[in-house]
Amino acid sequence: MTFRFAIRRLLSGLALAAAAMSAQPAAAQFYWSPPDMSTPPLTDEQAAAALGLPGATAAEIRAGLVWNLRAALNVAALQCQFEPTLLAISNYNAMIAHHDAELDAAMATVLGYFQRTVGKGKPGQAAADQYGTRIYSGYSTVQAQRGFCQAAGEVGRQAIFADRGKLHEVARSGLGAIKKSLVLAGEQYYGVPGHDYALSLPSLDAKCWKKGKLTPACQQQWEAQANGQP
Repeated sequence: MTFRFAIRRLLSGLALAAAAMSAQPAAAQFYWSPPDMSTPPLTDEQAAAALGLPGATAAEIRAGLVWNLRAALNVAALQCQFEPTLLAISNYNAMIAHHDAELDAAMATVLGYFQRTVGKGKPGQAAADQYGTRIYSGYSTVQAQRGFCQAAGEVGRQAIFADRGKLHEVARSGLGAIKKSLVLAGEQYYGVPGHDYALSLPSLDAKCWKKGKLTPACQQQWEAQANGQP
């Protein structure tokens, strides 16, 4: 094998490795082994409870799913800009443009739910406004931001490629994962340094100290505790 041929093979191998790395899913942007955010699609009963729409009809639940997905991806567009490769802003804008008719219909149906259950006119409008504020704040997170951004990024990509009129299907299958991601979960392979650390201190009882030094009996008790012995 000539030197030139060996170099060519090496460069080809590096190019293939780089291509494989660039094709990694969003999980690779944050984790070696990401937490499992997968959930089954929400049933109507589960959705009514999760979305805070008790007594909603099937059409109102479908609208609630769509409106909650919009809220979640809007929050992601604001909170996930620290990782630009997630395309959180452009995906959100593309979803709004692609599914504008379904989103408009969902907003009207959600408003109709509150006018039916709370009261027509101002009472229903006020309840709908409060509901919108509540669901937006419900998707805001700090500690679990990486998991949320990862889950929202995956569902956001599904939303922009879904057929018009099918956004509710994306919401039904993806909102569970987004809600699950709001609970802090980190790297699964290496763990989370610092989160598993527990400080072990010797007893501060006066009987354990003599002239500023820990007594042998308390020293042994402290060492046993630090080593996880009973």
